[in-house]
Amino acid sequence: MVPQDPNDEPASALLARIRKEKERLVKEGKLKKKDLEVKPISEDEIPFEIPESWEWVRLSSLSSAIHYGFTASAAPAGNAKLLRITDIQDDKVDWKSVPFCTTKEKDLISYQLKNRDILIARTGGTIGKTYIVRQLDEVAVFASYLIRVIPMEEVNEEFLKLFMMTPCYWKQLTDASSGTGQPNVNGQSLSNLILPIPPKEEQTRILSKYEELLPKVEEYGKAQDALNKLNEELPERLKKSILQEAIEGRLVPQDPNDEPASVLLDKIRQQKEQLVKKKIIKADKNESIIYRSEDGHWLEHFAYKERKDVCIDEEIPFEIPESWEWVRLGSLLQVVSDGTHKTPKYVPSGIPFLSVQNISSGHLTMDRIKFITKEEHHELIKRVKPTNGDILICRIGTLGKAIKINWDFEFSIFVSLGLLRPVEHRITDHIIFCINSPLGYKWIQDNKVGGGTHTYKINLGDMPNMLLPIPPLNEQHRIVEKLEQLLDGIDKLKK
Repeated sequence: MVPQDPNDEPASALLARIRKEKERLVKEGKLKKKDLEVKPISEDEIPFEIPESWEWVRLSSLSSAIHYGFTASAAPAGNAKLLRITDIQDDKVDWKSVPFCTTKEKDLISYQLKNRDILIARTGGTIGKTYIVRQLDEVAVFASYLIRVIPMEEVNEEFLKLFMMTPCYWKQLTDASSGTGQPNVNGQSLSNLILPIPPKEEQTRILSKYEELLPKVEEYGKAQDALNKLNEELPERLKKSILQEAIEGRLVPQDPNDEPASVLLDKIRQQKEQLVKKKIIKADKNESIIYRSEDGHWLEHFAYKERKDVCIDEEIPFEIPESWEWVRLGSLLQVVSDGTHKTPKYVPSGIPFLSVQNISSGHLTMDRIKFITKEEHHELIKRVKPTNGDILICRIGTLGKAIKINWDFEFSIFVSLGLLRPVEHRITDHIIFCINSPLGYKWIQDNKVGGGTHTYKINLGDMPNMLLPIPPLNEQHRIVEKLEQLLDGIDKLKK
């Protein structure tokens, strides 16, 4: 990181002075003889080569004490602040929010924090997190889930803190805490940590260089975070863009030999009329035909209402190819329903009972499936029985996410799911892609109900009013084939 200077006093001289100072403290009774005992560093422990002027050393050799904190309960008042792991956030402490505790005088002598102390979290999810006490103007002790390292006077505590951010530190800490149920590290393990020590002058140069580079590292980190976020969002953005291209008629070329969409819609209207005559469905009083007038305006004609055709230019979001048509979703459907409003009695096995939690990323998921009895299932499907080719749509949660029913087992649905049954199942895939496109998403966001203290939801009674662009049937098939190919590729890229 910085060049070595042959004029620097080698680290061995620094360590000799620290050793001599510790021997003096032992004579004065401030340290014990055992504090001079240091476990030798074996060749197997050394993880990498260091410059000749550097030395490998154990953390215990650089500190006058490594010990656990004070056991006490936090209180609103007392004679000392009680610093806990949770009070250390982003390498800072808001001392105003730190609680108090009551300590005896001898405990205050043993546990009172001083500037330069290094605190290390010894257990839980924050194991290994470090904090240097700086500019302390409070009487404070530290809690028992922290370990304090008191650096010797000759030791640069900022360099120790820098070491405690390195992979070398974290690997040793991980190895020391592995094999236990609750991750933790003890004082002995910390004492035995090894670290490379440069000459004192080089430590200062390293710290200066680190401070110089830190803003650039943080800037890089922000750029990397932004890139990661973009990479996470890119597949979904790409999907939305491709779906929008598809429903605007720009994904595949038009073929002048295709039967126009107007013919397809005429056939669907005739099928609906037959279903009404057979009393399978009721006549839709809002049934309409959307067409372009000779002067270029989009008009809506209502089949069952005696009123003039209405101009809907403001509702038309974009231009479509000449062979395409705009249509209300309701004109394409014979059934618009939802699942049961009552929570059934669940059983360990039986008939699958689906809700929004079983619709994920446009697919059916059985991870959290629930089951009901056959008897209850038969009662529920008297109202509406889901069949292959129908559409399930999320009414709450991920509003509007739609999938096609295409599996070989019976099931019932909860009210959180809506069921749409197209008159013509050959257009089901196109309807789903329209609902899942940015066009469908915007309509759902504009028309969702609830909010405030209530969850947003889709009112199924409003769904038939959604505007969809309809291509010729043959073009729909080409679009669906292309979309499936592209979206599958995006899913693989995401994985």
